[in-house]
Amino acid sequence: MKAAVVPALGAPLVIRDVPIPEPGPGQVLVRIETCGLCHTDIHAARGDWPVKPKIPLIPGHEGVGVIEALGPSLTAGRPLVAIGQRVALPWLGYACGHCRYCVAGWETYCTTPAYMGYTMDGSYAEHAVAWASHVVPVPDAITSMDASPLTCAGVTAYKGLKVANPRPGETAMVVGIGGLGHLGLQYARLFGARTVAVDMYDEKLELAAELGADHVVNARGDQQAELAALGGIDVALVTVPSPQAMRAAHAALNPNGRLVIVGLPSDNHLDLPIFETVLSGKSVIGSLVGTRNDVADCFEFHARGLTKVITESRRIEDVNECFDEVLAGKVPARLVFEF
Repeated sequence: MKAAVVPALGAPLVIRDVPIPEPGPGQVLVRIETCGLCHTDIHAARGDWPVKPKIPLIPGHEGVGVIEALGPSLTAGRPLVAIGQRVALPWLGYACGHCRYCVAGWETYCTTPAYMGYTMDGSYAEHAVAWASHVVPVPDAITSMDASPLTCAGVTAYKGLKVANPRPGETAMVVGIGGLGHLGLQYARLFGARTVAVDMYDEKLELAAELGADHVVNARGDQQAELAALGGIDVALVTVPSPQAMRAAHAALNPNGRLVIVGLPSDNHLDLPIFETVLSGKSVIGSLVGTRNDVADCFEFHARGLTKVITESRRIEDVNECFDEVLAGKVPARLVFEF
């Protein structure tokens, strides 16, 4: 099969012909149709984070495709999945189901997880192996092109807002109207909040307005004054891996405001004022993707016509150029590789 491979941390990806993997016990083989490009894939390829990925690595955790084969333990009895079923392969490739976090419904914090496109090979390839227990069925009403971004960008933004629990009458701000942010803005509207979109690019702010943002704010201007004039912010979802953007969002929070961080900066540090945090009762929440149920929720919203996914199709052969596009901020929302 054709695959985009990270041969060494920091090296450009190479397109290789590699053997089609065999599904082991509890696993399935999926013929990939689409896979979105997430900024995490770039971090993985560069080895930006303290915990390094496997090398060589096939990235990709927004894969969508059709099951072609079942592993040995799934061929008898009633399997969780079936050949011919279309499924998504999300970031959380596997969780044990037995630790205290899995049992409590917080499987994204499993003590022995596996991550697609990080600790196991992902979907930048014509085929991928996944755990049958953690693939998510894709409704017929959703195209594979739309389902891919929902599998990570969508569920990450949705889960971040879910834990912050914006309420009707509150103001929710989404910082960064890219792959995550353009969906987070729509989810904030579904929660009933008044929405504010913040970005430094005019075309991103125009997209936010088209998607129904109540207010748009250019981060290159006097952001704090504009946000104060709106009455401040109750929930801030920061989708960009920028400590500066996180500090600005924290400063804009009203008393009892909630700052949700989903982006992971390579320098791994964020300084915030303790005095203002304590006296105003502000919360800082880290949120890691979402559960299988959260992915299913995002699919359900989209199948009902409640969200719109902005995508552009790309070839996997152009993966390195696509990385450059993302880093340059030239991508409207989400790039998706089609196989």
